[in-house]
Amino acid sequence: MSAMKALSAAQLQSRRLPLDRLTVRCAPDIFEFSSTREITPLEEGIIGQPRAVKAMEFGLGAKHPGFHIFISGPIGSGKTGFAVTKVKQVAQSESTPDDICYVNHFGQPDRPIVLTLPAGMGSELRRDVKELVEELHGEIRKALEGEAHEKRRSAFLRQVETRLTAMFREMEELAKEEGFILQKGQSGIFTIPMTEEGKPMSKDDFDSLEEKRRQEINDREHRLESRLADVLRRSRNLQKEANNHLKEIERDSAHQATKHLVDALKEKYKNHVKVVEFLTNVQEDVLENLSDLKGGAPSEEEEGTPAQLILLARGQRPSQLTRYEVNLFVENGAQVGAPVIVESNPTFTNLFGKVEYRSSFGSMATDFTMIKPGAVHQANGGYLILQALPLLASPGAWEGLKRVLRTRELRIENLGEQLGLPSTATLKPEPVPIDVKVILIGSPRIYYLLYNMDEDFRKFFKVRVDFDSVMERNQENIRKYAAFVGSVCEREMLLPFTAEAVARVIDYSSRLVSHQRKLSTSFHDIKDMIVEAAMWAESEGATEVLAGHVDQAIQEKNFRVNRIEERIQETICDGMLLVDTDGAVVGQVNGLAVLDLGDYAFGKPNRITARVYLGREGVIHIEREIRLSGQSHSKGVLILTSFFASRFARERPLSLSAALTFEQLYDGIDGDSASSAELYALLSALSELPLRQDIAVTGSVNQRGEVQPIGGVNEKIEGFFRLCQARGLTGSQGVIIPASNAPNLMLDQAVLDAVEAGRFHIYAVSHVDEGIEILSGVQAGQPDEDGKYPPGTVNALITEKLLRMEEKWQESSKQAKKSRKPASIRSGERSGENG
Repeated sequence: MSAMKALSAAQLQSRRLPLDRLTVRCAPDIFEFSSTREITPLEEGIIGQPRAVKAMEFGLGAKHPGFHIFISGPIGSGKTGFAVTKVKQVAQSESTPDDICYVNHFGQPDRPIVLTLPAGMGSELRRDVKELVEELHGEIRKALEGEAHEKRRSAFLRQVETRLTAMFREMEELAKEEGFILQKGQSGIFTIPMTEEGKPMSKDDFDSLEEKRRQEINDREHRLESRLADVLRRSRNLQKEANNHLKEIERDSAHQATKHLVDALKEKYKNHVKVVEFLTNVQEDVLENLSDLKGGAPSEEEEGTPAQLILLARGQRPSQLTRYEVNLFVENGAQVGAPVIVESNPTFTNLFGKVEYRSSFGSMATDFTMIKPGAVHQANGGYLILQALPLLASPGAWEGLKRVLRTRELRIENLGEQLGLPSTATLKPEPVPIDVKVILIGSPRIYYLLYNMDEDFRKFFKVRVDFDSVMERNQENIRKYAAFVGSVCEREMLLPFTAEAVARVIDYSSRLVSHQRKLSTSFHDIKDMIVEAAMWAESEGATEVLAGHVDQAIQEKNFRVNRIEERIQETICDGMLLVDTDGAVVGQVNGLAVLDLGDYAFGKPNRITARVYLGREGVIHIEREIRLSGQSHSKGVLILTSFFASRFARERPLSLSAALTFEQLYDGIDGDSASSAELYALLSALSELPLRQDIAVTGSVNQRGEVQPIGGVNEKIEGFFRLCQARGLTGSQGVIIPASNAPNLMLDQAVLDAVEAGRFHIYAVSHVDEGIEILSGVQAGQPDEDGKYPPGTVNALITEKLLRMEEKWQESSKQAKKSRKPASIRSGERSGENG
């Protein structure tokens, strides 16, 4: 075997990342203030979202149907606050929508009528109608109790009385002709036979008469009753006509007394046809129900009905006090510009209104005054902001909203009707015309689900406002971040932050997104950290929040949630999980994984081992074989096979069988960030070069052997660092990362201090050859024109090993074939030899 070509110290040093590439720090002197007391709080609704701002402006400016807005983005990025602020800015310059009123439909009380009036006039109409009805009643009472009306009524009654008297005299003459006397009683008119002397016959006298005489009197009585019936009919008709004429007299007197009141109100609302028609109907209904002003006597329909049933029936319809009211459904009198409604609980009823009920004599009753508006009514002519998830979760709400957007009108219906259940609704209010801009807010996942699964969604929500999770870390955004910190301090009444503390907030923001040139747009998380830092400052009695308080808030938050990480570290330190941090071992490497618990993520070192043996099975990954690996990880394993074939099997087949595994891993694995570590383990097993155990590895690899970027690089580095720190830093320990991940480094101060002291190292590689050189200390070697690697290099050692394995495979194959020859052939060969 040739002498190995060792990697020089200079080559090793060239792959170490210098301290200034491991993080970025915001310099406090870039700020023009020493405390957030001196800066103007942030007034804009959002920071660092130019694409979202431009899309929102377009969506708000598009007035055509269907150009409603869906705002998508990560949680805590300020979507709702931005939407409310931006929409209110636009809405202030727009016209105020009309008031909406519901009034009684006197012809069909179950179908209330909609009236629309300019903003503020709805309350005027309600007040005017209330005053009108009061004045109508007052004037009508005066008119009906007045001298003129009484004279007219008395004169007519005298005429009727004269005619009735004449009819009674006619009946008396008819009775006299038949030998009877008429007598009035409480229950009507009675006929009494007369004696020969012309006096009323008593019952005893009648009973003492002979049977023939009694029969004769009875016959004359029957004949008289038939003659009187015609007169009685004419008398009743006269009374009925008299009652109707009295009502006409009352109606005429009332009309004359109130006409000027109604005409004056009609003149005020002459430009609103439906209002004028309603006022006419009010006047007619008042005149038709004058009996209500005289004590509520039973109407003709109620004649002969028991009192309890009359009360029950009256309880089912608008009372005299409410039937003329104006239900001011939506009032915009105090509104400046277009309304902006944020409905946090978008249930069917809250969105589309409802008809309420009241208990009346053991049953449920309602009327037009109990129609209540929903958020869509209140936002009519303006903007409605809704959260997508609760909207979709509320039964009937999403379908109801689409129906409103499609028909551009809203019918108030109970949810039971929408679901096909038996309905108790007794009202069918006239639909309200709707012109509203809807802004939905949700996650990208909800947006794509709706876009692909609901064909109506793309018809109505044509504008997407997409929030990014990061923004550029430039001077302008840093200035706005500082203003945001100031606005949080002012709004939450917190201690002011010094310039140094604000700088630490900026750095924390970059750490959240793991990028040196980016800032986080998760302002919810940033706000929480600001509040916590202020709390720690207050607990110490400080007058300002210092950079140390920000660091303390970060550390305390991590301490509250890192229990599992500490337990894993303890398990490794106790030797229950086998991870070496010193020495060198063939076919063994430390890989790095990230465990994300939701509220906390941390790096976990894992031992990866490889074993090679003679065969043609190729690379076998144990986790893949037993289905403990995900699709991404399985893909990475297949890429390793392709890499080996392209590098070492161009001229001859691979006589290789290799087994890879994550030691002591039982709960599955996914992702391809360990594929480079697996490759290093295989290269070590084939070259028989030991790999350093004081260096951990992360990074995925492609078929060319190029090392690709991965996620969670900061957590992975810090996870291995903490293990090394717990066991004692030796000065040789470190982590190999993809060179393309260098911009993602925002490492903890403890790691930076160790790197600065030369006790820990971060290596960046762009190809597996560079990584294997660091781990083995031997040069990888590049092929010459003939495809041969320099002797003593890693690739040369692997080539030699594969060649030896191929030769052994061929030899073993020949022996196996020879041992399988038939006995007749072997005996023939022996006979030939003997001859």
